[in-house]
Amino acid sequence: MAVNCEYHSNVAAWADDAVARDTRTNLPLFARRDWFARLYDHCLSPLPALIASAGNDALRVTLPLIRHDGGALHAMRFWYSFNWQPLVEGTGDPHALAALTTQLLCDLRKQAGRMILASVPAEHGVADRLIVALRRAGWSVMASPTSTNHWLDVNGRSFADWWAERPGALRSTVKRKGKKGNVAITLHRDFDADAWAAFDTIYAASWKPTESHPAFLRALAQQSGADGALRLGIAHIDGTPVAAQFWTHDAGVSSIHKLAHIDGVEAHSPGTLLSHALFEQAFDRDHATRIDFGTGDDGYKRDWMEHSAPLVTIEAFDARQPAVWPFLARAGASRLAARLRGR
Repeated sequence: MAVNCEYHSNVAAWADDAVARDTRTNLPLFARRDWFARLYDHCLSPLPALIASAGNDALRVTLPLIRHDGGALHAMRFWYSFNWQPLVEGTGDPHALAALTTQLLCDLRKQAGRMILASVPAEHGVADRLIVALRRAGWSVMASPTSTNHWLDVNGRSFADWWAERPGALRSTVKRKGKKGNVAITLHRDFDADAWAAFDTIYAASWKPTESHPAFLRALAQQSGADGALRLGIAHIDGTPVAAQFWTHDAGVSSIHKLAHIDGVEAHSPGTLLSHALFEQAFDRDHATRIDFGTGDDGYKRDWMEHSAPLVTIEAFDARQPAVWPFLARAGASRLAARLRGR
């Protein structure tokens, strides 16, 4: 069956075609075209976009990319992205998918001599398969773990069963602080402007750095509310909003995007009580199959999550292009220095 490679620079048009509209709500958030369109519009424009895809009537693989850093191609991602990986649409066996991916990566050497693909998950061998395809396509590849993803698989458990397995100190905190009744919690599944204003206020008053692209988060919350995917929790003490968490629930996956609390309320543990309420909702009301705590290796995540795996940065070079030789030499020197430091 014939295979064709296609390239699109208009992210909005690519995201709004019939295929994307028909499949949007059946896919996890970070595997949807509208995720990339919103991310590009708010966080990455005006960098040139390159949506590269190869496919046939049954199966298509797509790499959403942007061009910067001297013309190199980078994964279309930002720190709001939990991961980046090839998008797969349609059905086909692993060999067919590998062949399509390799053909696309081979054709991409006409577009650039250097690619940096960050936040590729090691889980399920995603990063390893991409590295194999790159090498088969003629790229020289260097890869290293640069972040960590934490998650839990629900595996049909109830919230009560899962909660009984949490660390004793965590369960004791929720029991003691909850009994006092000082913290009131509201959970929003529809977008509410006042609740979102409270989220913004709490985040601005928290220990977190200033939000770089608040319009992106608001747009995501609004669309998630319209899709029935928004899970926004606000904790109040004496009527004042003091802690907030922004989750979404798509295609069985509950994703924890943002959480914060204001200074001076730690004794009441409003963030912990809010997490308890949102996890209970994910288990028993949303019947999530997975709860994803995103990127970063923060210690507190281990109390709530059960699994972790690296997120990998893959650097690929077409060594037949002289323009990339200085970059390849620097990357090799950095890799050697890192190995020597690790001895």
